[in-house]
Amino acid sequence: MREHIRLLLTQATLQIAAQESRTIELPEFVVEPCRDRQHGDWASNIAMVSARIFARPPRQLAEQILQALPTDGAIASASLAGPGFINFRLKQDGGRRILSAILANPHYGNSTFGNGQRIQVEFVSANPTSALHVGHGRGAAYGMTVANLLTSQGYEVQREYYVNDAGRQMNILATSTFLRYLQSCGAELTFPRNGYRGDYISDIANRIRLERGDQFLCPVADLYAQVPEDEVTDEQGSIIHGDKEAHIDGLIDASRRLLGEESYQVFFRAALDSILGDIRSDLAEFGVHYDCWYSERSLVDGGALPRALDRLRAAGATYEDNGALWFRSTQYGDDKDRVLVRDNGQTTYFASDVAYHLDKFERGFDRVLNIWGADHHGYISRVRAALEALGIDPARLEVRLVQFVTLWRGEEQIQMSSRSGQFITLRALREEVGNDAARFYYILRKSEQHIDFDLQLATSQSKDNPVYYIQYAHARICSVLRNFQDRDGQLNSDLADWSALNGTQEQEILQHLEQFPELTRKAAEEREPHLLAHGLKDLAAEFHAWYNQTKVLVDEIPVAQARLLLCRCTAQVLSRGLELLGVSAPDHM
Repeated sequence: MREHIRLLLTQATLQIAAQESRTIELPEFVVEPCRDRQHGDWASNIAMVSARIFARPPRQLAEQILQALPTDGAIASASLAGPGFINFRLKQDGGRRILSAILANPHYGNSTFGNGQRIQVEFVSANPTSALHVGHGRGAAYGMTVANLLTSQGYEVQREYYVNDAGRQMNILATSTFLRYLQSCGAELTFPRNGYRGDYISDIANRIRLERGDQFLCPVADLYAQVPEDEVTDEQGSIIHGDKEAHIDGLIDASRRLLGEESYQVFFRAALDSILGDIRSDLAEFGVHYDCWYSERSLVDGGALPRALDRLRAAGATYEDNGALWFRSTQYGDDKDRVLVRDNGQTTYFASDVAYHLDKFERGFDRVLNIWGADHHGYISRVRAALEALGIDPARLEVRLVQFVTLWRGEEQIQMSSRSGQFITLRALREEVGNDAARFYYILRKSEQHIDFDLQLATSQSKDNPVYYIQYAHARICSVLRNFQDRDGQLNSDLADWSALNGTQEQEILQHLEQFPELTRKAAEEREPHLLAHGLKDLAAEFHAWYNQTKVLVDEIPVAQARLLLCRCTAQVLSRGLELLGVSAPDHM
């Protein structure tokens, strides 16, 4: 109905322009539900935003538009309000038009708005150095839901996970695994402060020893012979002496030298494959699936990294200083220039980011949506600067930041640290509250807002728990429909007394049902799935209030048919909305 009213207003306004021999281009105007139903069902600001074009007061133009509006069978009245709003009141047909549209369309809420535009959504992309924690879970739920929404609106969406399987952190992981292997062989050593300490590292090391025995055992003295001293701190945490970064880098170099590259890769691959495999299964169990797992190492193997550096050089966007290659990012709006290749010849993480984003657009995506943690805010300007230097419109890159999650159990805040291994994993959270509650609560607020995740509320069975309340509404309807079918009843809109749905409560439910397609489109276009979550919560609340006061299976068949059809369509919308959010719609509760 929104688009229908928009078309009527456009026709009327252009007719006025034609009568006055004006050639105009209408500005953007809104058609939105009236906040107060006493004023009507829909309202538009077309006269207010077009008044300057016609050089007359908004109210005067609104009166002309009202006179020029085509007659329409669905509209009961149109009136002038306030400084120039045009309000519409629809004819009460008991929801026949709305419910018929829903019943006729099993994909109600979908649209072709995206017109097949190709969008890549990259999300989570956590380093495969440990299991996913609750913070990663929010990015997973948000990214998957946005991808679902965009797909529903006619976009061609590719979901991608960027696997950081190269670089220093992966070498720290491999070396940590090797050191735990040595300990499992009986070697005595002091584990580095900057190593990965979780029990999962020991588990991987033990599996290697089980398969390969003491094959990789080497003298600890030889390993530590030329390694800088590890960091030592006092009780207050102040550094007394040593350098933990230099220490772990020295251990990496020593491990590779003593093992040789082929044997070193045994630890590298074992750790990578184990942790990445766990991440894959964790996300799959969470209902999060990817079309592509993109390897960072392939940027070098496939030539994308040197190609990106060559293009930046050719564009005059680089310079050398003290043996390092720099990107002139300040010329493109960044706050400082960035190193691409260090003086030791190693490329930086930023260089890989540049190559990766170049590769994304070379794959033909119209837009790229990156979903990053809030701590990556500083990366946005430098990546966009690189795209501009490469001749790619930086506006084609969209970045959404996902804020942190604070987990509470009662009044106790749960701390986590991935390096020390003391963290709450996504899997543990899912096991405690379930996938549905986790998926729903993760997207219940804007992505850039902090979340306090209340475990007790997420598992409660009350109206204060929104996901339970929505699912309960769907299960309630399914129960009613089963009871009707047990009586050999069949839904038939031709038998319905539509006037039975003209009450205030029924009209509120119908308005929510009618606005569902627009709500879904808005949630997709604005990348804000919380809008859909709150819309479903409001619909469920309206339904529960109506159901608690209304008997559905009454003896009067026409009234029962109308109420059952309202239930049936409400269940369809609730089910579809929950599906887009990655939440189940149970038939029984």
